[in-house]
Amino acid sequence: MKTPYQDIYKVLKLNRFIVLAVVIFAFLSSSIALWTAFSANKKVLNSAFAINTDGSIIPLKLVTQKENFKVEALAHLELFHTYFYNIDASNYEKNLEKALWLGNSSVDNLYRQKKSDGVYNRLLQYSLVQEVLSIDSKIDEKNGSYAFRTVTIFEINRGSIVDTYELVSTGNLSMVDRNFPNNPHGLLITNYFENTLKKLNDESRKE
Repeated sequence: MKTPYQDIYKVLKLNRFIVLAVVIFAFLSSSIALWTAFSANKKVLNSAFAINTDGSIIPLKLVTQKENFKVEALAHLELFHTYFYNIDASNYEKNLEKALWLGNSSVDNLYRQKKSDGVYNRLLQYSLVQEVLSIDSKIDEKNGSYAFRTVTIFEINRGSIVDTYELVSTGNLSMVDRNFPNNPHGLLITNYFENTLKKLNDESRKE
């Protein structure tokens, strides 16, 4: 039995449909690609840029993000140093608990060392008031990591005697998940260290 030949017109019609479909698909793909390239180019042209210190170009969005980070980092450091050093017999437990949320084990180790040295016992025994007067922090970014140096001026009121001290502390900042209200800035102090502590006399305070 002979195999019947297909109708030549049906074959041509099918081929024509396939070719037409391929052409339409190619046209649509090219159009989408051109539109995507045009939109990306327009977006770049409408974006603002800043010049880095080494002459490289930085998108302004990245600059804004860094500026926002710096603001939050300074606020985080001020919050920590206030909680950790602005203490008296009535609030030291509550303040230190809040401060420990803002740092890692390096902060906890310092707290335990101070506790074993009797710092907080003396606070209770003599009803001392330790008040922070100023907090000045500097942040340095290097290869994506952030280091800080903070100068904290505080005074210890012993009743008839008030002594003023300058504390220089250093450490690093790491980004973590925000935790309201315990860690509102989403930052964690690491490698915290009290570098120097000196008593200020009246002349140095005036300067």
